[in-house]
Amino acid sequence: MIQQRANMDWMLKDLVDSVPQTRHVVVLSSDGLRMAQYGTDTDTADRLAAACAGLQSLAGAVATEFPHGDGRMRLVVIEMGGGFFYLMAAGARAYLAVLADEGVDAGLMGQRMRDLVARIGEHLSTPPRNGEVA
Repeated sequence: MIQQRANMDWMLKDLVDSVPQTRHVVVLSSDGLRMAQYGTDTDTADRLAAACAGLQSLAGAVATEFPHGDGRMRLVVIEMGGGFFYLMAAGARAYLAVLADEGVDAGLMGQRMRDLVARIGEHLSTPPRNGEVA
């Protein structure tokens, strides 16, 4: 488990290093628990993870309005004063969240996030909790 966590930390660092103006990277479970982080302190990562759980739930509710879709959230991007927020589905019941400054290359960020999810997606999955449907 420690080796796996170290590998994930290195990969999260790679995202930060490869996309200039990236501030924080957090991996979270669907119920808002922080699984990994890079570039931020634990308290900030925990707050972001909790907020992301609500956002992914809201995005999933909106996704059900598409009659031929699968009702699942894949990517949310929010532009706000000072920068961008990205939330991407990353494995079963896991998500990748990134905060970046205004000058970030949005296309590069999306590409690097998809690459990261593809490389470590199985490590980002969380098992269902008791009573949770898979």
